[in-house]
Amino acid sequence: MTVSIVVPLYNEEENVDILHERLREALEQMGLEYEILYVDDGSTDTTLSKLEAIQLKDKMVVVLSLRRNFGQTAAFAAGFDFARGDIVVTMDGDLQNDPKDIPKMLELIKDYDLVSGWRKKRKDPFFTRRVPSMLANWVISKVTGVKLHDYGCSLKAYRRDVIKNLKLYGEMHRFIPAVASWYGVRVAEVETTHYPRLRGKSKYGLSRTVKVILDLITVKFLQSFSTKPLQFFGPIGLFSGAMGFLISLYLSIEKIFIGKPIGGRPLLLLGVLLIIVGIQLIGMGLLGEMLVRVYHESQRKPIYVIKKVIGPEIK
Repeated sequence: MTVSIVVPLYNEEENVDILHERLREALEQMGLEYEILYVDDGSTDTTLSKLEAIQLKDKMVVVLSLRRNFGQTAAFAAGFDFARGDIVVTMDGDLQNDPKDIPKMLELIKDYDLVSGWRKKRKDPFFTRRVPSMLANWVISKVTGVKLHDYGCSLKAYRRDVIKNLKLYGEMHRFIPAVASWYGVRVAEVETTHYPRLRGKSKYGLSRTVKVILDLITVKFLQSFSTKPLQFFGPIGLFSGAMGFLISLYLSIEKIFIGKPIGGRPLLLLGVLLIIVGIQLIGMGLLGEMLVRVYHESQRKPIYVIKKVIGPEIK
């Protein structure tokens, strides 16, 4: 079994050397073949030069330098693309994750496809970091149906065949367990050690909350309707159209049989509006169905994922 460690870094010049020493020590004790991929996400300090110096001394290290700061999700995606190990482990570069937790994650992944870390005794500010995180983890677990205590923990282990099917955008790296669950991936969680940040400046804050909420909506929509958008827009459109039809029918009866004027009534406008909205929503659903088919057929992308084939190879 070979292991690839993917570590995104942005302005972590004070932590790089210590991080590498801790990582190398933990990995050498396991006696496994490994590689360490440091992804410099457009750092403006001396992080990249320090990484280059580390790579010259340690040939197990690969340094990926992004042209600008693309964000943590993009950095993880770059690391996944270049990783060659059977197991891919991700972690932060701020020294808050402990490399000594990697062995127990590798032991657990023998029976699972993805192992996520749980910072049970988290060493971050309570009101600005831990409380929003607890609320976010509860909401994400409820919405996605994948129950984890700590979606935000970057210390995770993946089988290679899991990440090769994933395409990451926005801030969706934290939702990888939920996205991977679509493919029937077995997910486990293990307690990990967490340290307070002693050097450098945290890149996280409350500003990420809005991004996380929007990405959660995206994940839930893709999880439920990525191959069948009409089943999302259709019922809403039918309900809207039906309500508009009933309102229009009611007004027509009043006009024809009772003789009441309806031309200036707001209810008439509401009925017409609901019918138009219903038609538009159903039209959006149909367009979505056409786009889904064009996307899958043009890229020859199947709507299923095969775990393994038992028997003669079929060509």
